[in-house]
Amino acid sequence: MTTELPAITVGDSDADTTYPLWREVLREGRPVPRLEDPAGTFHLAARTVDGQIVGVVRFSPAPCPWVPARAPWQLRGMATALATRGTGAGRALVAEGLARIAADGGDLVWCDARVPAVGFYERMGFAVVTEEFAKPEGGPHRGMVARLQP
Repeated sequence: MTTELPAITVGDSDADTTYPLWREVLREGRPVPRLEDPAGTFHLAARTVDGQIVGVVRFSPAPCPWVPARAPWQLRGMATALATRGTGAGRALVAEGLARIAADGGDLVWCDARVPAVGFYERMGFAVVTEEFAKPEGGPHRGMVARLQP
């Protein structure tokens, strides 16, 4: 499954390909923790026509810490290059991931959203379910969930 925007294509990626942008945007140059990818995990990248990666995201099956669900997934490592923000690359990444998860029977996607990104996730159908909390690697966050229909 691939989503296309003018000059941007969203498709599968391997984890290692996503880490440079994740490190640049979310970790401010600090190392990205090497995550163990549970079965079913997938990584997506938004690429320009010349192959430059301008957005990344990771989805993996994981229990939601706040809301019970039959088949929950976690969205993590969502990052878009500063120069690409507002072009639809981030929306396309999340939409592709949510569509895949719903098609596979997932009923909920959750994330630890940085406070400045809460509005973006709300526009994507997520709802805030926690008070603000601090994470050492990125400042204040809010827990958010999106319920899916298969």
